[in-house]
Amino acid sequence: MHYKHLSLLIAAAYPILTHAQEQTNPEVLIKAQRQNYRSISATGATKTDALLADLPQSVRVLTADLLKDNGVTSLNNALDLTSGIARQSNLGGLWDSYAMRGFTGDPNFGSDYMVNGFSSSRGYNGLRDTASTQSIEILKGPSSALYGRGEPGGTVNIMTKKPRFKPEYDVELTLASHQTYRIAADITGPVSDNFAYRINAAAEQGNSYRDTISSKRSFVSPSLVWLIGERTTLSYELEASEQKTPFDRGVLAVNGKLGLIPNSRFLGEPGDGLMTVKSLGHQVFVQHDFNQQWSLQSGLSYRDSALNGYSTEANNLLADEHTLRRQRRYRDFSATDKSARVELVGRFDTAAIKHHVLLGVDTYQFDDSRVQLRRNPSATNAYAIDIYNPVYGKIADPLTLSVNTLENQRARGLYLQDQIDLGAQWKALLGLRSDHYDQTLTNYRASVASSQSLSASSPRAGLVYQPIKGISLYANVAKGFRPNSGISISNTAFPAEESRSYEVGLKFDTPDNKTSATIALYRIKKTNVLTTNPASTDFSIAAGEVGSKGLELDVAGDIATDLRLSAAYAYTDATVTKGDNTIITGSRFPNVAKHSANLILSQLFTLGTARASVGAGINYVGERLGDVAVSSSFVLPAYTTVKLMSSYSPSKTTRVSLNVDNLFNKRYYASSYSQLWVAPGAERSVNLTLHQQF
Repeated sequence: MHYKHLSLLIAAAYPILTHAQEQTNPEVLIKAQRQNYRSISATGATKTDALLADLPQSVRVLTADLLKDNGVTSLNNALDLTSGIARQSNLGGLWDSYAMRGFTGDPNFGSDYMVNGFSSSRGYNGLRDTASTQSIEILKGPSSALYGRGEPGGTVNIMTKKPRFKPEYDVELTLASHQTYRIAADITGPVSDNFAYRINAAAEQGNSYRDTISSKRSFVSPSLVWLIGERTTLSYELEASEQKTPFDRGVLAVNGKLGLIPNSRFLGEPGDGLMTVKSLGHQVFVQHDFNQQWSLQSGLSYRDSALNGYSTEANNLLADEHTLRRQRRYRDFSATDKSARVELVGRFDTAAIKHHVLLGVDTYQFDDSRVQLRRNPSATNAYAIDIYNPVYGKIADPLTLSVNTLENQRARGLYLQDQIDLGAQWKALLGLRSDHYDQTLTNYRASVASSQSLSASSPRAGLVYQPIKGISLYANVAKGFRPNSGISISNTAFPAEESRSYEVGLKFDTPDNKTSATIALYRIKKTNVLTTNPASTDFSIAAGEVGSKGLELDVAGDIATDLRLSAAYAYTDATVTKGDNTIITGSRFPNVAKHSANLILSQLFTLGTARASVGAGINYVGERLGDVAVSSSFVLPAYTTVKLMSSYSPSKTTRVSLNVDNLFNKRYYASSYSQLWVAPGAERSVNLTLHQQF
């Protein structure tokens, strides 16, 4: 979507929707608004309306205000604000990739996350924009008893903005470094007494601190809510996104030494053009309240996604330490993901014990088609480049077919959860899920096919003790199950990952509920983890048993009048506990620092009749292993970056903000795949944003 298309969309919708709003009875709107908010719980990550203090789990919620104050417009930047999450190799800048408590998820796709409780990371969905984000729920530890396949490190769920029956029109304009421009719009209101709409949209384009790199991104998400009656709500959301950017594997280390070439150096071919990533998703939710105790909540999700384009990638550095041999690829990937769920939620008492139960069934179908052409370096090195004096415009030999596969996944699950109030101070949570999974893999290039069927049960148990108001001590234990997608080099399916997790922690809330804190200790073990096959980077291999243990601390809220704090610290000891010839026992997880922390303070104050704020943030990431394929001595150095934030609001409807990221222009490396593919961190950037309400 171009800027002019976004403007036309807003202009066309404004008069029609404004007229409808003027005809609506305010009393009806208020009643309908309350009903609409009751329906939102169906899309939350916990699937119930339980208080976070009553859950035996570490939970952090990043609100829209926190994201706005920090100038966050992407999922990766948002997750930097919480503990225990580390950036991972992002396939040349094409998708979000992170590890939670050391675990990254399926290397064939971006990292797992959900939107309104449905998986939205299966397939090729690009970098997630926050234009429609109301909040980001980060549930640490396993949630397999509710969701089935998933990482034991935790679950990320994005809650989207819902239609409102009160008219609101917001527009944001941003100018940033490297000739970057962004426009975002958020308009909502009633269409009739029982219909409301919302449209969130954003478009961004700009250059980069990386040589020859520019990108374009667009996102639009219209949604509707229909109040069918006093007890039934139906809602629909569409998401369409597109990004176009060159495939960029970053810089390299020369014999393990970084910094010999500038972080701006592009080692691909500008002539390859732009990689295109497209995603189109639909979600439908229905909630019906039988009475005050029981309700039925259900949802459908359908998403098509695709990734295609050419890339030129480092292959190996010759002995002269100047000449980089390169390979060229063409990727044409596409996927379809269909999901559905139905859940019965209710509460009842047995004697003095209160039960809050959830009974659900879900299913999904996922089809993934991959075609890849490839040309490895020729013997003449005609496609090589000098890393110190690059000359672009080289022509590679014709590409040949290297991958042509189709994967079909079919899964269904049945789950039951009971949150039990044992008394004024004790609460328990019991959960059990049963999954059945079918997978078929066809390798058209080799003319072979394989299939497997798996079944697993995922139990979960937790206990909460609240000795005084505002203090919750908790413990939990869980077993997890995660099928591995993809095909091995021998054309066989991979065994499923299995995990066991243990966690204890403490939650604290101040008496005024303005500040909260959580401290957690955990231990996780997982088997059948995939890593890159050293025989061919096109394939993965199941490489033994891994484990993670650590401590996390999260604090957020107002610690004094108009003084806001967001702080996080994580100690993460993630290693291979039982390796093979691919990875060695004792090796650390790639890109996962033992120590990481961030701190943000912002002060609000009054300037005459206006409101203003100033703040600063500091982010620290310790050294990390830099190679995902084998145990090695290559490490990414630790780094610390500083940011400044400020805002000025001359009225309730106007806000101007000025943010500076990486204030001291620190050279650092955010993640890497190997010594040849290292993603440098962004240079200093300044962005100025005008937010206007109408």
